[in-house]
Amino acid sequence: MTQKRVGVDLTDGKILPQLLRFVLPLLLANVVQQLYNTVDMVVIGQFVGSAGSTGVSNGGEIATLITFIATSLGSAGQIYVAQLFGAKAHRGISETLSTAMVFVTALSLVTTVLCVAFCDPMLRWLNCPEEAFGQARSYMVIVSLGLPFVFGYNMVCGILRGMGEAKRPLLFITVAAVSNIVMDLLLVAIIPLEAAGTAIATVCAQLASFIASFIFLYRKREQFGLSFDRGSLKLHRHHLAVLLKLGIPLTMQTALIHFTQIICVRRINAYGMIAASTNSIGKRVGKLVNTFTSSVNQGSGAMVGQNIGAKKYDRVTSIVRTSLLCAGVCGLMAIFIAIFLPRETLGLFIRHDDPNFEAIMELGVVYMHINILVFAMAPFQGAFQAVVTGCGNARLAMLGGLLDGVVLRLGISFLLAYTMNLGVRGFFYGDALAHLGPLTVSAVYYFSGKWKTYSLLGQQGRKRRE
Repeated sequence: MTQKRVGVDLTDGKILPQLLRFVLPLLLANVVQQLYNTVDMVVIGQFVGSAGSTGVSNGGEIATLITFIATSLGSAGQIYVAQLFGAKAHRGISETLSTAMVFVTALSLVTTVLCVAFCDPMLRWLNCPEEAFGQARSYMVIVSLGLPFVFGYNMVCGILRGMGEAKRPLLFITVAAVSNIVMDLLLVAIIPLEAAGTAIATVCAQLASFIASFIFLYRKREQFGLSFDRGSLKLHRHHLAVLLKLGIPLTMQTALIHFTQIICVRRINAYGMIAASTNSIGKRVGKLVNTFTSSVNQGSGAMVGQNIGAKKYDRVTSIVRTSLLCAGVCGLMAIFIAIFLPRETLGLFIRHDDPNFEAIMELGVVYMHINILVFAMAPFQGAFQAVVTGCGNARLAMLGGLLDGVVLRLGISFLLAYTMNLGVRGFFYGDALAHLGPLTVSAVYYFSGKWKTYSLLGQQGRKRRE
């Protein structure tokens, strides 16, 4: 390949400027992604009401779980490619990309069929309120049809992040955001399709981002060492084995966390429409606020991966300290919003003339105050988790997910809600305190120093190939 390769070397140079240059596009991409997801809730809340907001939230729970699986596989690609890039194994990157494209295409089609086929039983199991059930069904079925685009987009962006490329994912998600906002206003505000309109807008946005990422891949196919001729894309067993070794524990981690969140949503929904709406709106606000700290953590994870691949361990320690400082600033901003602007923030997601408005606001302020715990822990969890992620210790990440979801979230939620009679507030506390699990695991692992001796991913197979 004679053309300039795609990607940025993150193993040399001053860490803070480099981290900021890498993180800012990631931050903008994540903000834009959360923005266009938030637009769904704002539009549906303002033009349909709490029943529409609850329907979109419940209808999106299973699709969100599958999206997290796609994100986990994308993270597996990021981790592996970051180490390959740091080790200058460019042929391995090309083979990994080819393998990932074939694998996620097959997997995404299977998940789409399953989500559509079992839509009603899943929503019944969630205790979706009857007032919102029709809205939830429409949303879930339509959004499930866009899952193949979600899988493809996340894998491409994960691999690009592993190569130190953050600007392209920003471009892709910006295309999606513009499409989503335009379609939301058209299909909900102008053409009253309610939750179905929001779902169609979401799928159109996912398709737009996928097309943008595919066009980029096609134009840069020579730099990636790819050919889109018939039969040229194929699975490479060695790389698939590494992706699965990473992807399965990461998926299990995500599944454990989100499945226990779904169990909690089911229990919260049983408390009625006000509790269900508060939880739906509060989660959306929490995701939007946490975007800042998660962007820093995402960027530091890619940097750590490249430097572990290059065996620059002292630099990894500096990256962790720098990312903790940056994420700490973001965490303080989130705490400020939760303390001083909770009603103003929550009020964006529901009509002020909604009959449940004051009750949702009152409970929502409690939700925001409880989430101060999450905002305080997020910088520490992300900084230490970047090392677990960067070295590819997916089993340890799964342990963190087990503690987060099964032990702490369910354990604390059920204890506080039923034994101590805190009701729905007990589930809010359980969801917040669950973050102590992965924080503890990643902190102990980082300070133990064992990550310095962890074998590089696919090292033996790579030596045979390079």
